[in-house]
Parts: sequence; C-alpha cells; structure tokens
Amino acid sequence: MTSSFIAIFSLLLLSTMQCHAQLSSTFYDRTCPNALTTIRTSIRQAISSERRMAASLIRLHFHDCFVQGCDASLLLDETPTIVSEKTALPNLGSVRGFGIIEDAKREVEKICPGVVSCADILAVAARDASSLVGGPSWTVKLGRRDSTTASHTLAETDLPGPFDPLSRLISGFANKGLSTRDMVALSGSHSIGQAQCFLFRDRIYSNGTDIDAGFASTRRRQCPQEDQNGNLAPLDLVTPNQLDNNYFKNLRQRKGLLQSDQVLLSGGSTDDIVLEYSNSPRAFASDFAAAMIKMGDISPLTGQNGIIRTVCGAIN
Repeated sequence: MTSSFIAIFSLLLLSTMQCHAQLSSTFYDRTCPNALTTIRTSIRQAISSERRMAASLIRLHFHDCFVQGCDASLLLDETPTIVSEKTALPNLGSVRGFGIIEDAKREVEKICPGVVSCADILAVAARDASSLVGGPSWTVKLGRRDSTTASHTLAETDLPGPFDPLSRLISGFANKGLSTRDMVALSGSHSIGQAQCFLFRDRIYSNGTDIDAGFASTRRRQCPQEDQNGNLAPLDLVTPNQLDNNYFKNLRQRKGLLQSDQVLLSGGSTDDIVLEYSNSPRAFASDFAAAMIKMGDISPLTGQNGIIRTVCGAIN
C-alpha cells in the first residue's frame, strides 16, 4: 500500500512539474548575466536605424509562438530535411527581421557561447521593441530552448489571417490558450507596422459600411485595383511609429486597415474591449504586456528538450 502511494505521489509530482514550463526571469543570472543588456543594445541599434523594425520583431515572436510553440522554429532556413516556415503563405515576403535576431545572437555568443537560445532572444527582442517605440515593457520569462524542426504545414493553418472573421480569430487564439481579451490586446500591436496593398485592397474598394469613405479614398492612392501588390501602408495612419492605443480609436472611426482589424468593432463580443482600450491607454498597455507574457508561455521546449542553436537559422 505504501509503495503504491509513493508511486502515485511520484507520478503526480512529475505531471505537475511537466505542466509548469521551467521558465524564469532569472534563468541566465548566473550563466550569462549580461545577456539581456547585450540583446537590448542590438535591438536598440536596429530600431534606431529603422523604426518599422519594432513591429517586425514583435511579429516575429508572435509568428514563432503560434507554430509549434515559442521554439524559434520560424528562424530555421530551408534544408534537404527542413521545409522552412519562412516560405509559408502568412510569412512569405512579409515576415522580416531575421538578420536582426542573428546579429543579437552573434553578440550574445561572444560573451556566453552556447548558453542563450534563439527562442529567448525572440522573446526579449519583442519586449525591447515594444518599449523602444513607446509601448509597455514587461519581465520576460526565460529558459526556452530551440527546436530542431519546423512546420511549414502548421504555419499555413495556425496563424491568424487578415481576412479572418471574428469567430475564427477568437477560436484560433483560444487554441493557443489565449483569451478573447488577449486576442484584442495583441491585435493592438497593429498600432505600429505596415501592411501590403493586396492584404487590404478588397476592403478599401468594397464601398462597405464598415469603412470610412475618406480613409478608403486616401488608401486607394497608393493601392490601385490592380498591380502594386507590395505597396505599403501604415496600419495606423495617426501615430504609425508609436505603440499606443490609437489603433483602437481608429476602429471607432471605421479606419481599421485590415478586415481582421475592423471586425473587432463590428457589433460582436469584442466591441466592449475595443471601447475600453480606446478610452484607456493604461488598460491597453497593461493587458498587452500580460498577453505577451502569456503568449511567450505557449509550449516552450525546456530542460533536456530542444537544443541551443549556435546560429538561429540552422541546426548545430
């Protein structure tokens, strides 16, 4: 009886340990105490050179975490044995900033070879990018390890799209353990960055009731009905380089650039959250930080799982 009890207790203890990813804000305090400062210096230089890079780095972390968890699988290049996520439709020609992460990794490798994962660098870079363009900062939990695989297939299916209806956005985030409120808060990252013409063309030529006519007219100047697919427009016209709550104010004026933006204020279950964030910069900043931390917890590789890649684009 006693041995059975001990066996059951051991199993319970093991499952409890497995349920809690071993991430900790102090993970590198002894093994690489200057890691975060080194990463921040790299990210600051990149964003001072190109302000738009802040949006790209936040998006990199997001697109990584939604496919196989936060394991830097997105960074892996194509090889005879790896079908890269970079070539999946939601990433192809739009996800950028890989070189910035490699630069940060290179600097960290100089001071602590083989210690800091690319997955953690992505998480730290997203936080630093936010704070460097006026958004919130937060304490990043660390200790992720890097995958040895990528999933082009999951990148095609698991990432939310610019044409998704509200129900699909909600369920897609719920599948990753993120609430509807998390989803709306994270959508606020569209307060910075730009989108390509082909992603919002249908919306600005639709003459729909959910888009401001003047806004649509302005956007048409750089996005003709045919060709010029890659022409860029800021997701937030008012403060395009500042991570703030203006994105939600735009939605109230029917000036969301993407369909998946405006759908957040369309008579559905997210309307109240959009209105709250539009009225309270503090509520948005707080919820955005909390949602980013939660997103960084999606299925990390820890302990003996995964590896520490020397170069982020390749397996050692």
